[in-house]
Amino acid sequence: MSLPLSWPRLLSTRRYPDRPAEAPQPGRSPYLADYDRVVFSSAFRRLQRKTQVMPLPETDFVHTRLTHSLETACVGRSLGRLSARRVLENEPAIAHELPDFAQDCGDIVAAACLAHDIGNPPFGHSGEDAISAYFTSRAAERFITGLGTAEQSDLQHFEGNAAGFRILTHTYPALSSGSAGLGLTYATLGAFTKYPRPSVIDPGKRQNGASEKKYGHFQAENPRFKLVAAELGLLPKDGPAGFYHRHPLAFLVEAADDICYRIIDFEDGLKLGLIDHERGLALLRQLRAAAPNARPKSAGSGGLDWRDWQEELGYLRATLIGQLVDETATRFAQHAPAILAGTYDASLIKELSGYEFLQEIQQLSVNKLYRSRPVLEIEAAGFEVLGGLLDVFLSAIFDKKENHRSRKLLDLLPAQFRAIGPQAGASAYEQILLLTDYVAGMTDQHALSLYKTIKGIELPKGF
Repeated sequence: MSLPLSWPRLLSTRRYPDRPAEAPQPGRSPYLADYDRVVFSSAFRRLQRKTQVMPLPETDFVHTRLTHSLETACVGRSLGRLSARRVLENEPAIAHELPDFAQDCGDIVAAACLAHDIGNPPFGHSGEDAISAYFTSRAAERFITGLGTAEQSDLQHFEGNAAGFRILTHTYPALSSGSAGLGLTYATLGAFTKYPRPSVIDPGKRQNGASEKKYGHFQAENPRFKLVAAELGLLPKDGPAGFYHRHPLAFLVEAADDICYRIIDFEDGLKLGLIDHERGLALLRQLRAAAPNARPKSAGSGGLDWRDWQEELGYLRATLIGQLVDETATRFAQHAPAILAGTYDASLIKELSGYEFLQEIQQLSVNKLYRSRPVLEIEAAGFEVLGGLLDVFLSAIFDKKENHRSRKLLDLLPAQFRAIGPQAGASAYEQILLLTDYVAGMTDQHALSLYKTIKGIELPKGF
């Protein structure tokens, strides 16, 4: 039987892949440096023009992947620190070895939350579906025939979480002699990985926990994730197959994302007029009243003294996030011993007292916002755009005759995404993965513009 997880080991300050543990600096933990490294990365910057809910938004207040990630990081920092303080109430001895435990947990969760969507493709979650759909289509058969089962699964069930882990741990040889990505600490990489498993696992060994719902790394990154697991002492579920129990702080990263997208996506739907604001506000009031220690309504909180409904909406959003963070931290502390022992694998948000209202909020968002006509129309176009880009470029990459058209298309691909130079010996799987790196890394606007250009629909501006 494996020993329980150890907090000192889980909070490793070693940087991936082989830098030694860092000495703490006053006022700047290694995990705070992780946060900064994510902020200054080009992949994070591109999130400003990637869809959160409403693709290609024309209004300023609608969230993008960037604003969603920033808000999730804020919630994650508070959740990490509060949860750690409550763990210390039950296990005060932790403070002897980790005197900055609460602050460090907050910084780790914030950095992991900031990066949690960094691998998501254009056009929101529909982008993942579009890439997956292309690789399950007949058009892609000629490119993936001959790949291993797990390699095909990586492509046919494309996962933004796995693409994110690749961004954080991979540097293209064409750009650098190393292969360390952003050089984050092992602790942050562990907390980032909500799904510590490859795309294919033995059905007979599934335990159907929250950490198995999706997968967290491609086959190409399997050795890298094993390094992370070994450094942190993650508990294996299936021996050498790369199937592990979560880092405990990954539960908080998941919870911060759950809280933000449920409440804030809903807020966007109300402000866009896609969800009736009276019904929406009533539901938010019910959620607020469901808290174990719900405070009595203050003046105006009943909606009678607000200047308009949007003012009350802002109040409810702020108080609800604080309420949900507080209860989630309590639940985490209660389950911490089981999490460390590898016997707990559920989503914390499902245990909240207002979960039924959160589910109703999510279902209303699905019906009125995610399935609204503007969203569906642009997401449908996204299937054509992403599938079209993949097909055109893969045809050029695997064109053995290298005709004129293929050469021109290949010249459009940046060097780091091609099997040339240090990457000349890349396998077919690796070449396809390089192209998906390129396509998934695009902003919505870049993908649409490049598609129009190579299809001859629209020439670049200036011509």
